Amino acid sequence: MDKSRVLVGRWSASYAWVLRASAWDREQDRLFLAEQRQARRDLARRHARLAQAFLSKAVARLQTLDPRELSPGDLLRYFQVAADIERRAIGEEPAALPEQPDTDALDAAELTDEERRARMDQLRRELERRIAAEENSA
Repeated sequence: MDKSRVLVGRWSASYAWVLRASAWDREQDRLFLAEQRQARRDLARRHARLAQAFLSKAVARLQTLDPRELSPGDLLRYFQVAADIERRAIGEEPAALPEQPDTDALDAAELTDEERRARMDQLRRELERRIAAEENSA
């Protein structure tokens, strides 16, 4: 700049350059954080709209399902997903379930009516046990 260091130092003190530069940096940080907050809000709103659209499609599809056509594994998965969603909605973490045998290996179509009823009773009792355990731990 072809100016002496002493002169530049005087100008810096006279015009409070260090203080003003620091204030400018803080303002830029504030603006950046405000933009980030707004971007997060926009993202959350967009995701909420997508989730609502998806949920309405899922509910419409669930209403057309015949429960007799679902495998026991499907029923358990639907129950677990619904319970997880409900827990998250109230701010809790989903329950950790114990390891279960592979219920998909059991094809309900291959069972007799009596075997299917027995399996459904077994699953109902297991769900009731889990619900009771959840209520007791709450």
